[in-house]
Amino acid sequence: MRYVGAAILPAVKFRAQQTVMKTLPEAFRPFDARMLRVGDGHWIYVEEVGCKGGRPIAFLHGGPGSGSQHLHRTLFDPARDHVFLIDQRGAGRSHPYLSRNANTTAHLVGDLEIIREHFDIPKWLLVGGSWGSTLALAYAEKHAEHVAGLVLRAIFLGTAKEVEWAFLEGPKIFCPELYADFRDWLPAAERADVLQAYVNRLCNPDPEVHSLAALRWFAYERALSEMASTPAPLPVQVDEGTCLPPTPFVEAHYIRNDFFLEPDQLLRDARNLAGIPGRIVQGRYDLLCPPQTAHALAAAWPDARLDFIETAGHAMTEPGVMDAMCQAIAELNA
Repeated sequence: MRYVGAAILPAVKFRAQQTVMKTLPEAFRPFDARMLRVGDGHWIYVEEVGCKGGRPIAFLHGGPGSGSQHLHRTLFDPARDHVFLIDQRGAGRSHPYLSRNANTTAHLVGDLEIIREHFDIPKWLLVGGSWGSTLALAYAEKHAEHVAGLVLRAIFLGTAKEVEWAFLEGPKIFCPELYADFRDWLPAAERADVLQAYVNRLCNPDPEVHSLAALRWFAYERALSEMASTPAPLPVQVDEGTCLPPTPFVEAHYIRNDFFLEPDQLLRDARNLAGIPGRIVQGRYDLLCPPQTAHALAAAWPDARLDFIETAGHAMTEPGVMDAMCQAIAELNA
C-alpha cells in the first residue's frame, strides 16, 4: 500500500471482504494499491488490477457510498485491461470513512481527474452502474476529451423524479407490502413524506436516531434490487455488534442535495458525449432504475447502444447482467 501526497496518514481500517478475496484467481488480485490525497482532508483508495500498461479502465462503484467490491474485478480481462478500482470520497477504503464533508458530485469528478493525471492516462474507458453510471456521465460530459468509451449499467440520472419512483412510487405498485412496512415504522405524523422522514433520520448524527433507519433503508433497497427476491420483514431493532451499512448515509446526503446536479443536467448535456462510443446494459425489470431512463439517454446519445437484459432486475448479479457487461467492455476494448 502506498500513500501518495504525504508521508504519514492515520491508519485506515480496511472494510474489504477478505474471505471473498481468497476465492478469486491470482490474476484478479491487485498488483498495486495506494492512497491519493485529493484535498479537503480526503484520501482516495485506488487499486490496480490486470495488465500494467494495458487499456486503462476506471471502475466507478454505486451507492453512492458502497465502495468497490472484489467481484467488480471479474468484469475485466486481466491479460488485456489495466483497471483502476476507485473508492469514492467517504466510501470503502477511502479516508475519512463515511465523511460527507466536501463530498459532492463535482468533488468526485475532480477526484477522477486527479487520479487520471497522477497515472498519466490520456484517455480511459469508464465502467459503472446505477450511481456509478451517474458519476461516469457527469465526468464524461465535462471531460469528454479524456474518455475513450463508456460501459454503463442501470442508468440513473440523479433526478428527484427517479428517486421518488425508486423509493416511493415503484414500490407502492410492485411491492405494496414492502412499501407499507417501510412506511409504517414511522410515526403517523411523518408518513405524509416518507422519503424526507428517512433522509432526516439518516442525516442526524445521533445513533439512536439513524441506526435502525439505516438498517431498514438498506434492507428495503436491497429487496427492490433483485427481481426474484422474496422480501423479508424489515429490521425492527439494532442488535448489539451490528455493523451499519454505509450506503444509506451517503445516499441520504446526496438525495438531500439533489445529487448536486441541476435539474435534468445529465440528459441536457448528453450532447457532450458525441463521438464517445457507449454500451448501456439495462435490466428490463429494474425497479430502482427503470428502462425509461436508459432509453431517454440512448435517444440523446447516438453513439451508444442500449441492450436490455430481459429477465433481470437492478443488481449487477442478476442473471445475464455481468455477461453483458463483460461483452460490452470487450467490444469497446478491441
